[in-house]
Amino acid sequence: MDQPRPVFIDSETVVSERPRDHKDELRLWLRLLTCTTLVEDNIRSRLRARFDVTLPRFDLMAQLHKTPQGMTLGQLSSRMMVSNGNLTALVERLVDARQIERRVSETDRRVVQVALTPSGETAFADMAREHGDWIAGLFAGLSEAEIEQLMRLLDKLKTSARSAMQAARDRTEP
Repeated sequence: MDQPRPVFIDSETVVSERPRDHKDELRLWLRLLTCTTLVEDNIRSRLRARFDVTLPRFDLMAQLHKTPQGMTLGQLSSRMMVSNGNLTALVERLVDARQIERRVSETDRRVVQVALTPSGETAFADMAREHGDWIAGLFAGLSEAEIEQLMRLLDKLKTSARSAMQAARDRTEP
């Protein structure tokens, strides 16, 4: 006899079952988190199935695509918001796959930068084209006006979050 598959219930669904127990801000946060997770899981799965590439590899290649002259690991770490340790292993795998290369900086011989190779550039262009189509499909249920409105609201949220973070830092700094 087949066992029933467990049903995944996200945090937003759990909270929605008892909305009076939670503030609107928490429910909004959980809605944003659920949407982000759904989109990210979809893209992650498609990248793996179609290109045998992880989302972090795609993200690293996207950063390097924007900066053809290359970037240091510190710059990449800052842009991707990951530790240098996590980035080093990722870079090693892409160097081994000949999709990125290390270059000594032209201005400072002590600095090593990484950049996409020509084959890495070609591979990324193929992935980016399909990635764009996947994203468009995921957002196809929204009109242009709704997308613009959501962008404005999310910009406001980003500004609010940054202000709150700065206020918290100001309170804790001597």
